[in-house]
Amino acid sequence: MLTPEIREAILHRSKVYDLGQPIYMGMPVYPTHPPYIFTMVRRHGDVFRENGFSGANELLVMCGHTGTHLDGLGHISQDCRLYGGVDALETQKGGKGLKSYGMETVAPILCPGVLLDVPAHLGVEVLPATHEISSAELEAVAKSEGVTINPGDAVFIRTGWLKYWHTPQAYIGHETGLPGPNNDAAEWLAGQQIRLTGSDTITYEFVSPNVNRMPVHMTLLVENGIHIIEMINLEDLSRDQVYSFLTVISPLKIVGATASPIRPLAII
Repeated sequence: MLTPEIREAILHRSKVYDLGQPIYMGMPVYPTHPPYIFTMVRRHGDVFRENGFSGANELLVMCGHTGTHLDGLGHISQDCRLYGGVDALETQKGGKGLKSYGMETVAPILCPGVLLDVPAHLGVEVLPATHEISSAELEAVAKSEGVTINPGDAVFIRTGWLKYWHTPQAYIGHETGLPGPNNDAAEWLAGQQIRLTGSDTITYEFVSPNVNRMPVHMTLLVENGIHIIEMINLEDLSRDQVYSFLTVISPLKIVGATASPIRPLAII
């Protein structure tokens, strides 16, 4: 039972940060994923019922990797093997998605969260596309912020790249590349036994122009079973210099899916 003190703290003293990006037609979508499509299939006034009652509803066409989303452990394979050695070819048979690691198997997440604000640490607004974030840099940022990364934490890395959100080609960075953690940083994070990690770019890792290798995804998802969040909005946390918080994430139970759109929250 909630005591009056706890109820007061939850309802009136906590501040909630919405870390999800809006979903709309024309938003940035990774080039190999289907675009987001929205249409109203039933509009107000198309059909009237008794007393002038009418309703509206929509049709959405999207993949699990649309907008701010959580990558499942079935998203990436190495030599057709998923995390734990699961046979990717076998688990996808049947045409109904993955039999192992579908998003319906991912429980709601409630854990401590840490923001590592790299551009703020460097005194810049946004990292250049050529910026490769190393483990040493992440350690330096954590030290300057006065935060400690513990087992079970969610660790979010800000690059400032959301500055380009409304210019999809620039945000995707296919021609320029993207700033982000390199594999050394991913191995360091895995060594901290974190629960999940994410960043504000469309691909969670340092990406050279026109290169499709994803070693960070391999290290985190396949080798260590650590979920990844992409396109997370860390701007308000950065503005308020909030580096430690409670993280709340609830993926949709999409059976057999490799990812799920989410609306993560940070609570202080």
